[in-house]
Amino acid sequence: MLTKEMNDLLTKTGPGTPMGELMRQYWMPAALSSELPEPDCPPVRVKLLGENLVAFRDTEGRIGLLEEFCAHRGASLFLGRNEECGLRCVYHGWKYDLDGRCVDMPNEPAESQFKDKIHLKAYPTLELGDVVWAYMGLKEKMAPSPPAFEWTTVSKQHRCVSKTWQECNWLQALEGGIDTTHGAFLHRAISTETNRVGINPQDMRVRHPVPQQEIELTNYGFLYVSIRSLGEKGTFFRTYHYALPIYQFWAIVNDSRSSASNMWVPMDDENCMVYSLMYRHGGGPFSAEEKVEFDRRNGRDRLTADFRKIRNKDNAWMIDRQAQRRETFTGIEGINLQDHAVQESMGPIVDRTREHLVASDKAIVTARHLLIHAVKKMEQKEDPPNIWPSAGHIRAIHRTIPAGIHWRDALKNEASGTASALD
Repeated sequence: MLTKEMNDLLTKTGPGTPMGELMRQYWMPAALSSELPEPDCPPVRVKLLGENLVAFRDTEGRIGLLEEFCAHRGASLFLGRNEECGLRCVYHGWKYDLDGRCVDMPNEPAESQFKDKIHLKAYPTLELGDVVWAYMGLKEKMAPSPPAFEWTTVSKQHRCVSKTWQECNWLQALEGGIDTTHGAFLHRAISTETNRVGINPQDMRVRHPVPQQEIELTNYGFLYVSIRSLGEKGTFFRTYHYALPIYQFWAIVNDSRSSASNMWVPMDDENCMVYSLMYRHGGGPFSAEEKVEFDRRNGRDRLTADFRKIRNKDNAWMIDRQAQRRETFTGIEGINLQDHAVQESMGPIVDRTREHLVASDKAIVTARHLLIHAVKKMEQKEDPPNIWPSAGHIRAIHRTIPAGIHWRDALKNEASGTASALD
């Protein structure tokens, strides 16, 4: 249970808020590279940390991220013409380069120098792993290293990336992601004959719904482990990572060559954009069938043009009560949609003064403490935890090991370097 003041501190991310200022000291996902497929293509709107922005790829292929509204009369630059290394407002022709400088003002006399006084807010960007990243903090504080997670370094054929608009605060979405016990209930298939996506009733996670949990603090956040005893068959463990402030990494059960990650990016205090990805760190690239399954799991075929879910809170996520009775625990189609539905059902910002946490909420409590501690360090003029030096070593795995072997000893034998974050 949190006080209202602590809940506000953790959930509000707009300009000038403590959590918003903390997040501005990290590289944040702003768009998919595929949204800006070629030079001079149409610009796209970006809502990020409570700010209305517009992104565009200029004639030389560089990406600019500017405040959305023209400095002249406030028209949206989303309507603008992307041409000749700049974005031109269609109202009166004012043109801005990717640094936000006004480089042309055709409705002023030729001798006027007024354009030299006009400058829109602009943020540095980089492209990595099919994602456009933005840095919105003080430039002198900008992280020297890019967010080079392992998934950003593999080939495009070894990576799948998508994003979905979630209509609730970023923190309740993230807390749903790092909750390790809900899958055995929320995502369960209750029939072996259904073809709907869900955890098979015979899966060990269903038969052992409450695993033992252990948490190891790291320099980027924490590693947490769910452990299930399989009797004579040994012990199954699955690792997860939480990296401040918005990143989670998890192991894909039944595929030891692949891992997955989510990033919960605040759009404003009542909406977030969830970036979901899967990548292969061993073996060949993903097959066409595996990519189709990724799209199905993430609902990419059921999104509007602005990445909002067709099955959403306005239509009760199209819950199928007959399917709930006979096929799946929820009657809601798709793993990600099940997560979104329960998290959005809490309201735009859940009232944490009314919650009652239990032992299985250990990871959620730890994440809150780390976020609050990071904000306090920032307010004391200290740098927040720097996750990037360890970024390439973060990999989530799962293994079945002989009884009596500790998961930490098994993890140290991994070639991925994951264990280095624990030492």
